[in-house]
Amino acid sequence: MKNKQYESVWDAIEDTPEEAESMKLRANLMLALKQRITNGHLNQSQAASLFGVTQPRISDLMRGKINLFGLDSLINMAAVAGLHVEMSIQDTKAFVPPKATYPEATNHTP
Repeated sequence: MKNKQYESVWDAIEDTPEEAESMKLRANLMLALKQRITNGHLNQSQAASLFGVTQPRISDLMRGKINLFGLDSLINMAAVAGLHVEMSIQDTKAFVPPKATYPEATNHTP
């Protein structure tokens, strides 16, 4: 039996490549926000006030509860924290579009 190798842990544990990509982006954003809070010596209440969220929300962020955060909310928090977010898109494999299917034409003559 050969061990399968993955580029990231998310590729290994998520069901689809789409979910893995989303988790990678969210994880990176959460790490950047945690670093901003830690490096700024902010307590959770101060961070919550700055980001416009509740203290329990910051607690979830600091404890890495990734499933509770969507990309939109993390990007919004990053912007408020003074972080610039960029996304890099790379072509990883050849794209073959599915063949188009058309309904069979019928001749209707009056």
